[in-house]
Amino acid sequence: MNEVTGRVNTQFNKVDYFFKLRNTNEVLIKNNERLVNLLNENFEKQDTSTKIVSENIFNDTTGRKRKWQYFSAKVVSNSVAAQNNFIAIHRGAGQQIKKDDGVVDLNNGVVGIVTEVGENYSVIMSLLHKDSKISAKLKKGGEVGQVIWDGKEPNRLSLIEIRKSALVAKGDTVYTSGFTTTFPYGLMIGTIDEIVKDKSTNNYILYLKSTANFYNLQYVNAIENLQREEVDQLLKNANNKVNN
Repeated sequence: MNEVTGRVNTQFNKVDYFFKLRNTNEVLIKNNERLVNLLNENFEKQDTSTKIVSENIFNDTTGRKRKWQYFSAKVVSNSVAAQNNFIAIHRGAGQQIKKDDGVVDLNNGVVGIVTEVGENYSVIMSLLHKDSKISAKLKKGGEVGQVIWDGKEPNRLSLIEIRKSALVAKGDTVYTSGFTTTFPYGLMIGTIDEIVKDKSTNNYILYLKSTANFYNLQYVNAIENLQREEVDQLLKNANNKVNN
């Protein structure tokens, strides 16, 4: 009886540990979201040369105005084998996710962009998608290009539009340029794994090993640009004046 009881207790402890571990992981994810949102780069200091009187829930006690807000979400569907891969997350409009939010993994490696939003779920266009284009910059030289996917190997991306005059080397870091309203400046996209001279142009094709591991995405962070509407509206107004 003691032996049987011991075996039962052992199995019970294993099951109990599993559920406690899952709860612990969820707590860690929430803590990660909270800590990421406290980073200085998610705020902009207000211009103190003039007095600005405004009420904004995104201002903190130091006078900084929040620009980027992170929202953690669980991945419920993910593909890597198709030509056009999508990721589904269990968080939608009812939980503050918006179309065109950038998405990163828990290590701030770029994953993709939100393209469809439901009430409780959202769909992300993965970097592993033939239509994906991310503005990117070389860390060393500062040259700016576009990160795309050629549809062949998951976790292997291509950086194009980099001139052959640029100083590039295997292992160089590639990160977001900050030239769009989707991603903050300086998020890791990948590292250069292979350098190829494009014979048809005066550019390189730089193959990257992606920072995000698309085979093992469990949780991600969606990033909302709280100042996007203002920038987009100004650009729209400028284009309308040119076209008219």
